[in-house]
Amino acid sequence: MKAIIFENYGAPGVLKLSDVPKPVPKADEVIVNIHCTTVTSGDVRLRKADPWLSKFIMGFPKPKKKILGVDFAGVVDSTGSSVTKFKIGDRVFGSSGFNPGTYAEFKAISENGIISKIPGNITFEEAAAIPFGGLTSLHFLKQAGELKGKKVLIYGASGSLGTAAVQLAKFFGAVVTGVCSSKNRELVLSLGAANVFDYNKDDFSKKGVKYDVVYDTVGKTNFENAVLSLNENGLYLRAVHFTPSPVFKAIWTELTTSKKVIGGVTKETVENLEFIANLTSENKYKPVIDRIYPFEEISAAHAYVETGRKKGNVVIVVDDDLISKASNKAGMFIPQTY
Repeated sequence: MKAIIFENYGAPGVLKLSDVPKPVPKADEVIVNIHCTTVTSGDVRLRKADPWLSKFIMGFPKPKKKILGVDFAGVVDSTGSSVTKFKIGDRVFGSSGFNPGTYAEFKAISENGIISKIPGNITFEEAAAIPFGGLTSLHFLKQAGELKGKKVLIYGASGSLGTAAVQLAKFFGAVVTGVCSSKNRELVLSLGAANVFDYNKDDFSKKGVKYDVVYDTVGKTNFENAVLSLNENGLYLRAVHFTPSPVFKAIWTELTTSKKVIGGVTKETVENLEFIANLTSENKYKPVIDRIYPFEEISAAHAYVETGRKKGNVVIVVDDDLISKASNKAGMFIPQTY
């Protein structure tokens, strides 16, 4: 099968198209013929080994897991002997979690993993754009409990996690304020935000507004300012970059105030995956897709994601038939209007 591999950590150019053995399913696995995957900020960090601790996931000193990618949408190609939940031909999607490898034509996934059937009215491109941002933001927002009527600020509101968070928080009844660049203001408003601040011009912590939840999707808020912007018993969520310094600050915050700080690893569940898929099927949630690239252009997709300017998700179409239908031979397009 064809796969994108990398032999060394580094710039996008380390990603190379190659031929590798097609996986054979274990008893409890399905082999998914991948039609679409994504390039996420997490993929970029793993490719660069940034932080360097990621080498303990991918391999040290060079990558031992040579295929990146965690999101997938495709069709079940074959099944193991004990599989009962899926059959050949099922349209499926999900996340491979800490077992990357979806930058490939085929991937083995446990039937008990983060995998579900794609509702009939959702495309492969949309399905692939659900897991990374959707599962992460749903996990963190659930930590806040009942959100109806609460003021929620989402920092990085135009990214993969942010566009998911704005929609989910709005669905749960929150009054949402987004923080992003001015060029993405209309997008974030269209997703359900009541107000939007431009991080280049406005410091949300100096606007005199207190929030019940501050959710930092990109790890760029000032810790102290975010905590000061919370109401009593407020919650500060940090989805990424939860390094030692904020960990100690979180402990101190909880010892000295009524406020709480939550960060760390996302717990992905099939229940959450299917919840978001059902919202999507009912037109209550929209996976935001910025650009779609063909498989062979994945290095360019990585370079774009690394700029930090993407809106929502960047999708990779592995199947040549799909890419021709998308008329995307040039390498990119914006497929949605908001």
